[in-house]
Amino acid sequence: MTSRTPRDSRLRLVRHRPMATARRAVPNRGSRPAPRPPEGTPPPSELARQARSGLAGAVRIARWAASRHGVPGVLSAEALAEAADALGVSPEQARADWDRARLVGLIELHGGTARPGWRLRAWDRDDSAVLRGWVALLDAWSLARPAPETAEPAAVAEVVEALPQLLSLLQLSAGPVPVATLLDMLGQRVVELRTERCEVPYGPAAAPGPDDPRPAGEPGTQDSLDSLDSPGTPHSLETLLEWALDALASVGALVMLDGSGEAGDQGREAVLTALGNWAVWVKLEQICVAAQSPAGNIEQPAADMLRGCAGLTPGPARAEYRAWLAARPVGSAVSELIEAARGDDALLRGLAFEALRVVGAPAEPAVRAVVDESALRPYALLWLAEHEGVDPEDALDVLTREEATWLWVDTAAAIADHGESPLLVRHLESAVQGTVPALLEEVRAVGHPRTVQVLVALAAAHPDPALAKAVRRAAFQVHTGGV
Repeated sequence: MTSRTPRDSRLRLVRHRPMATARRAVPNRGSRPAPRPPEGTPPPSELARQARSGLAGAVRIARWAASRHGVPGVLSAEALAEAADALGVSPEQARADWDRARLVGLIELHGGTARPGWRLRAWDRDDSAVLRGWVALLDAWSLARPAPETAEPAAVAEVVEALPQLLSLLQLSAGPVPVATLLDMLGQRVVELRTERCEVPYGPAAAPGPDDPRPAGEPGTQDSLDSLDSPGTPHSLETLLEWALDALASVGALVMLDGSGEAGDQGREAVLTALGNWAVWVKLEQICVAAQSPAGNIEQPAADMLRGCAGLTPGPARAEYRAWLAARPVGSAVSELIEAARGDDALLRGLAFEALRVVGAPAEPAVRAVVDESALRPYALLWLAEHEGVDPEDALDVLTREEATWLWVDTAAAIADHGESPLLVRHLESAVQGTVPALLEEVRAVGHPRTVQVLVALAAAHPDPALAKAVRRAAFQVHTGGV
């Protein structure tokens, strides 16, 4: 018996983000209560006001570039002079503001040409965008004020790697910290880094004395600390610490004080600004949240980290991504995420690109490099469109019909693997085709490796017997190679 009620198999055209349904496929574990910042921390609106004040010059030159067409990403001497004259600043200040505008994301490079970034458009109305931009500048402090040219690159890299521990000390101290204390901690951290790399000094070592518990040839911590400031090095550790503190002060993360608590050129204490204190606290909270997660996400490889985040709502998931990214170099993290996206799990593929959205501009070259890979192409094109300022609701327009169909099948595979039957039925609404027959025809033609499994799962889940029968027939035809 079949119902005499006519069935309407037409599908509504719904512009949902493709992974939105797949994310709901895994039951939410619920989000933890948002931690409260330290007492005395200004509200976000005040922090954003301070950030806008410190980055006023970068905003002005970004808007100057937005009013012109074809401004190169690296300003020529002529363009620099023009900008300085228009803004009433020196060429040196104009170059510094330009570099900051790029680091903050107010300016984005596309094929060597500078374009206004989405953050510039949101600057006056979105406090969170301002604060994220300032944190991006803090993360790039070593680029905001380059190290001395004569400094050894390896020593500079060690100082950059050790600085987060010093910032944590400044944040936890909740007040000025003597530079001597910071120098001592920096030296110990550098020794730890060299020990982790198994770097030992070459040459003969003095035999230990009767009171020295160390085995012969094993360097002590004090010996290593003494070797850091040997007279033969062009820049001592103390000099590099002064460079780091000066660079952090230049971006507004800290100020230098003398012994009496007043600012001075020969300051012997450092204290975080309100912005710096807040930013370091946020990073520490992100690391703590990730470290306390059931999967221990911060120490896991990318695929396991993504699985651990699959059940989280978007906000907590982004916090996990940021903490995981903060614990490793950006380049290797992006490569790991791309490799996870190449795997067989379609849900991880979508989540990997969500994590790459958190990375932002540094991930652009790697994402462009995978545009020609069929399994990653739709995700990469959507990522690039959103990165260039396209509204996420309209980003699907950059995909061809075939690419959108491939993405529909891939998302359906994620739901079939991780979700529940009603979610797979509702996923029909996100198809670009207007009718079920048209959808089945194009799904058969797209050649996705999971097509058969998706159609079988959809047929088993759909409550309409006639539609389920048509879907099973399509699955059989794909399986047997029929038409």
